[in-house]
Amino acid sequence: MADNRTFTMIKPDAVKAGHIGAILAKINEGGFRIVAMKLTQLSNEKAGEFYAVHKERPFYGELVEFMSSGPIVAAILEKDNAVEDFRKLIGATDPSKAEPGTIRALYAKNIGENAVHGSDSDENAAIEGAFHFAGVEVFA
Repeated sequence: MADNRTFTMIKPDAVKAGHIGAILAKINEGGFRIVAMKLTQLSNEKAGEFYAVHKERPFYGELVEFMSSGPIVAAILEKDNAVEDFRKLIGATDPSKAEPGTIRALYAKNIGENAVHGSDSDENAAIEGAFHFAGVEVFA
């Protein structure tokens, strides 16, 4: 996945608010190609596994609870410089600090319910994509 693929999730808050279509439109407008996508719901256990890197952080329990609270849309996106370009498209974690027009500025409620996840490195994009998708679910 290096350099040209990244992983994203449309989080439970944005799914519940009905923003799936608008967020996918922003992703397409940003020049990304969706190579894998599914609507699913993380169990508490799976959310804990996915966010294990944050296990020692004070917000871990709340994050796991939130991410397992409703359906998500998981997707692998393709584009040159995918990770960096997607991080720009989604905006700052705190939507009040996100650039106007970014996904989080438009659709996030707050720093905790911030609409989307985006991988922070090529390595994590590969790990996160493989966590959610079997090889046969990813299309070139």
